[in-house]
Amino acid sequence: MPRLVEGWRPGALGFILGEHGQYYARHWGFGAFFEARVAAGLAEFAGRMVPSTDRFFLAVDDAERIVGSLVLDLTDPGQPEGEAHLRWFILEDGARGQGLGEKLMAAAMAHCDAHARACWLTTFAGLDAARRLYERHGFVLIGEEEAASWGTKVREQLFRRPARR
Repeated sequence: MPRLVEGWRPGALGFILGEHGQYYARHWGFGAFFEARVAAGLAEFAGRMVPSTDRFFLAVDDAERIVGSLVLDLTDPGQPEGEAHLRWFILEDGARGQGLGEKLMAAAMAHCDAHARACWLTTFAGLDAARRLYERHGFVLIGEEEAASWGTKVREQLFRRPARR
């Protein structure tokens, strides 16, 4: 059974980029534009990450191979001060259905509650299992619109959750 680890480790950026590229191409038809946006965002984050507040939450298997990720970005210059941006939450296909998403979210929300006044994320309609998980952890849909920010037209959504202190 995979376990959770906190903090960046070698290969984390590659896992996040590769898994996002493969999953969203396979299930949603996203292409190179999407993968380039993920790569640019990851590179920007990695260059300014503050280890005392920003967090990688990773699921690793017995061979120490990363099989899941969730990043909390508390230093995103484009967000309100004191808020956390939940980013790059994904599990590889073989790691789904084992409760790892729940564990990653619980760890991230505990960190958020201790270090931020709120958390927000963007996603799109149709990712129903993820939406249920977000809502179980207190996220509320606060806006949605048709857009192609990721290179493919989808119903983009914005969720927000106040910290529970």
